[in-house]
Amino acid sequence: MYIRRSPRRPRTGVTLLSLAALLVSGCSAAGPTSSGGSTAVAALVALPQATPSALAPYYGQKLSWRGCGVPGFECAGMKVPLDYADPGAGDIRLAVARKKATGPGKRLGSLLVNPGGPGGSAVGYLQNYAGIGYPAGVRARYDMVAVDPRGVARSEPVECLDGRDMDTFTQTDTTPDDPHETTELIDAYKGFAEGCGARSAKLLRHVSTVEAARDMDVLRAVLGDKKLTYVGASYGTFLGATYAGLFPDRVGRLVLDGAMDPSLPARRLNLDQTAGFETAFQSFAKDCVRRSDCPLGAKGTAPAKVGENLKAFFRRLDAHPIPTGDPDHRKLGEALATTGVIAAMYDESTWEQLRQALTSAIKEKDGAGLLALSDGYYERDADGRYANLMAANAAVNCLDLPGAFSTPDQVRRALPSFEKASPVFGEGLAWASLNCAYWPVRPTGEPHRIEAKGAAPIVVVGTTRDPATPYRWARSLARQLSSGRLLTYDGDGHTAYGRGSACIDAAIDAYLLRGTPPAKGKRCT
Repeated sequence: MYIRRSPRRPRTGVTLLSLAALLVSGCSAAGPTSSGGSTAVAALVALPQATPSALAPYYGQKLSWRGCGVPGFECAGMKVPLDYADPGAGDIRLAVARKKATGPGKRLGSLLVNPGGPGGSAVGYLQNYAGIGYPAGVRARYDMVAVDPRGVARSEPVECLDGRDMDTFTQTDTTPDDPHETTELIDAYKGFAEGCGARSAKLLRHVSTVEAARDMDVLRAVLGDKKLTYVGASYGTFLGATYAGLFPDRVGRLVLDGAMDPSLPARRLNLDQTAGFETAFQSFAKDCVRRSDCPLGAKGTAPAKVGENLKAFFRRLDAHPIPTGDPDHRKLGEALATTGVIAAMYDESTWEQLRQALTSAIKEKDGAGLLALSDGYYERDADGRYANLMAANAAVNCLDLPGAFSTPDQVRRALPSFEKASPVFGEGLAWASLNCAYWPVRPTGEPHRIEAKGAAPIVVVGTTRDPATPYRWARSLARQLSSGRLLTYDGDGHTAYGRGSACIDAAIDAYLLRGTPPAKGKRCT
């Protein structure tokens, strides 16, 4: 599926993933279940409280902090075992960064942050946003800390394809019209998977969310904190909830913003997320037609008609891609255009940029604006280099849970339900959920509930019209967690903290600074 993570990034204001590698967090191939914390799946089992002797050297290590080229921040490397079941099998070196508490006020410890993905760089998020953009009161009392999870960015990244091959991959048609195009799509998924297997064979078996959560406990200990204080956005909520399930006695103040539901199988997850993007598009469509520069309809045009107009535009691009002025001669076809539109669904502040990009593409046959949104989503730079976002995203998701579909025929049978969930995006998202079918490593996880019995209060934040992590997921996770407290933001966009709601920010700040969770049933606008 699409990458689930915080939209705050300096380049485009959004972060996402693509229609070519995408259905994030694929699960079992079972049919749909209700999104409500199913009791039919087992709960995550907590680990023993005592640290195994074989892990003592990792828990007892000392970090060597140094400058890392960003004023005010320090960086270090931390060792963790490649395989927690066999600590002698080798190490992984993780990149850690921090910005020390500025004061005034008594230091409260470390606040670990993660922007989601999976595959988003937490170190980059800390240096570009959280370490300078979180409320001053929070930064005054906490050392702001981040670790790139194993396989991500600076922490021994998973590698799959070079830039040129990635360009080809991201342009692959994800709405195949005939057997030949279906074969091309399957070959693209196979080629991506084979590239990952060839370049990162050993690492691919050990980038699960459970292992990343165990790494966070090593970091907690190394930092000298008895409890973990943490703010995770999007996929970062799954990582944080997993930590709580494994180490409930070590939970301090946890904020899970834009929550995922770990109990759902893939088709339910993917259908829910597909519907979430449709909900976001409906909000965009209503806003667009009120503007004089909307290229998809005049004032009063129904959202369904706006969607039909966008689909017609995609079909034209499928047949006749348009120029972009790209130095690498990429044209804007349906795949890149769809990714560009979905990129703008994560944050309503990007809707104006999307209107302008669509206007240029539809009326002037200039695809540069939509290509820029797509490139921002994929973290492709001007020199044609990609961050390892897509590689890490697939590696974690395909290891965490079995794929949603295993054959093209299964996708075809599911198309009606996906297209019902989203007439605009459903077909492409259904085909995108086939990507884990060809993964070179067998999954190690299954859908499960997370209860974290005995944990301190955990704040779960849900946004009612969140495109990537639908609100129902937050409600479900809050119910699963024995100490979950749901905080609702009635609004648009992905995640809620730091996005303009004084009510949300005040509630979370009070929890982080004073330990006071929001009142039960609290809603904000």
